[in-house]
Amino acid sequence: MDSPLQTLIELQALDSKLAGLTGELARLPAQIEAIQASVADSVKALDTLKAKLEAAKKEIRLKEKDLEYSAAKRAKGEARLYEVKTNKEYSAVLAEIEEIKQEKARIEEEILALMEQQERLAVEIREAEGRLASRQAQATGEEAEVKQRLAWLEADLAGVRAERDALARQLPADLLASYEKLLHHRAHLAVAPVLAGGICGGCRVSLTPQAFQELKQQSALKTCESCGRYLYWVSDPHH
Repeated sequence: MDSPLQTLIELQALDSKLAGLTGELARLPAQIEAIQASVADSVKALDTLKAKLEAAKKEIRLKEKDLEYSAAKRAKGEARLYEVKTNKEYSAVLAEIEEIKQEKARIEEEILALMEQQERLAVEIREAEGRLASRQAQATGEEAEVKQRLAWLEADLAGVRAERDALARQLPADLLASYEKLLHHRAHLAVAPVLAGGICGGCRVSLTPQAFQELKQQSALKTCESCGRYLYWVSDPHH
């Protein structure tokens, strides 16, 4: 195999590695965002419970004022019992007092229900705080791992880029330009092996018998007539 072709093959391997590293590197910030979003969801869930608890407390205070108002109305009604002149008026006041009693009982039931809700929410808040603390600790570890992976990838990327640049300098400028153009336009694959039966490993189009025979001899650089990729033949695919 001639030297420029071997250099192209090695360059393609490095560019494939670069593409893989760059792709993984691009995905990692999204992983960090997802970790942070999960913590934010836990915070939001806790805040929602706390808001419900505050609403319940506020509602209880309002109901307690309603109770005070109801008690005042009852006292006023009971005082009127001594002022009425007829049985009809007496019965009417008694009916009002009974209605006030029922109203009081309803308000007390509502307060009781709100207090039970308050107790349940307090328990749920403690549990949510525990889950949040656990999730924050877990997220800290996960984020540290991703950032460590990010640092490793950046170091690997720098090393592979340096190796790639050194190798690229070994190629004639026109050949390197042609290779890089193919790399850009052919899904990051500019150099492809020829598969059994004379098929281009890049576009899967069969070579002509003559082109296949010339490629086996590999006396000069050959390109696929269909996709333009540089081709090479490996007689033993295990080597």
